Amino acid sequence: MSVFKYTQNCQYGLARRPSRDLSRLAAQKMPMLLRQQEFSLGDVNKVFASEWLSDNQVIIGTKCNSLMVLDLSTNQTFQIPLLKSDDNEAASDRRCGGIHSIAVNPSRMLLATGGDDPSTVAVYKLPTFDPVCLGNKCHDDWIFSMEWLDDQFLVTGSRDNTMALWSVKEDMYRDIETRHNLLPEYRKTTALTKKQCNAGEKVRSLAYNDRTQEIAALSTNGYIHMWDAHRFTQKFTVPLPYCRENVCLTISNDLSVYAVGSQSHVSFLDSRSLKSVGSIYTKEEGSGVRSLSFNEEIATIGTGAGSLMFFDIRAARFLEFECCTGEIGRASCRERV
Repeated sequence: MSVFKYTQNCQYGLARRPSRDLSRLAAQKMPMLLRQQEFSLGDVNKVFASEWLSDNQVIIGTKCNSLMVLDLSTNQTFQIPLLKSDDNEAASDRRCGGIHSIAVNPSRMLLATGGDDPSTVAVYKLPTFDPVCLGNKCHDDWIFSMEWLDDQFLVTGSRDNTMALWSVKEDMYRDIETRHNLLPEYRKTTALTKKQCNAGEKVRSLAYNDRTQEIAALSTNGYIHMWDAHRFTQKFTVPLPYCRENVCLTISNDLSVYAVGSQSHVSFLDSRSLKSVGSIYTKEEGSGVRSLSFNEEIATIGTGAGSLMFFDIRAARFLEFECCTGEIGRASCRERV
């Protein structure tokens, strides 16, 4: 199918999943069409986490422990109430940690994030944001990362250097929309299991490889740890090429590659062996790589200085495009977010 035919079908609501060639073309050309647009979030601190809910809505978690939905079409924000734990005294001590992770399950029916206490797991039903359950009495410090294994099982990684496995069964939310309670009700649940991440320091980020059924865990002391998802056991640990400020991790199942962001580099690792297959220098020394994602062969890199970079894995080069100023430059030099 041609690009013209596909976009025409989109307008009539007839678009099917694009072909692989069309997806690759879109991944290559899309960065060239991006233009910055700022939205005011009011009196909030740094945005720590975000996730697309739809074409026009983004959910945002902040350092000041706010959870809100931003509607891009109306420029309005909607606050989502945080789920409170029983231990209010301990929660008040950890509340300054903020919301570090937001994860939507594969069927896009459930959303997991931090609760009022950042060491707890709050699960909401989409798209209504009805509270489903609160996972507590597990981690002793902030939760840095969450990853769904499927529609039921969720893994969390914490600043206390532990990982936990949770289960959110369908009967917890099947009749949630038919309840007629004046105040929202939600269950309190505990983890199926919690384990220490050996040789780690703080579990900073998680990525799930659904082909090998393995969980990769990134720790702040410069190691990546491979876990068996079925047995929830640690298999082996590998040191990373760069050990400073390792805070983000993602995977491309199509390329069988993990990407790890550090202070000034992005390292690429074979997803089967965790051997390094290359790295790139971001040319923003000290700002730190804060976010990573893959779209086909294009790696999108976000830095602490507010830059966006797009790196073509197969061509081994940054994408270049004409900027708003009319100059030709790399996305890292011109595009600011």
